[in-house]
Amino acid sequence: MDVKEITIQLKKDLEKLKYRFLTSAPPEDRKDRDYFQMVKEETAPVYQLIAQWEEDALSIVKERKANVHPNQVVSTRENMELLLMHSFYMDTRKKRYMELYRSILYVFDLLLEDIEQ
Repeated sequence: MDVKEITIQLKKDLEKLKYRFLTSAPPEDRKDRDYFQMVKEETAPVYQLIAQWEEDALSIVKERKANVHPNQVVSTRENMELLLMHSFYMDTRKKRYMELYRSILYVFDLLLEDIEQ
């Protein structure tokens, strides 16, 4: 997959995570082993995808094919990883969650816009 396809997939994953955060209840026991295992299995592909995205996006940025700063790419990966956990454990306020969400979406959209030109 190229960086455009990865970004589009990550945007879809981002929407699913937001939906989960807004509609699901937090786990009854945060130390539940089965829940942890389920979270680990569901998030592993997204962790791999965001790592690949960071690598590919940084190479595009370094080639000056996108007007995104390298720090934005790194921060977006970190924010996406935070959002992954917050979506399952609901351990942050909605306002903070939505700030992270919008920040990630902004960089994804900015990168897609630059790639498509």
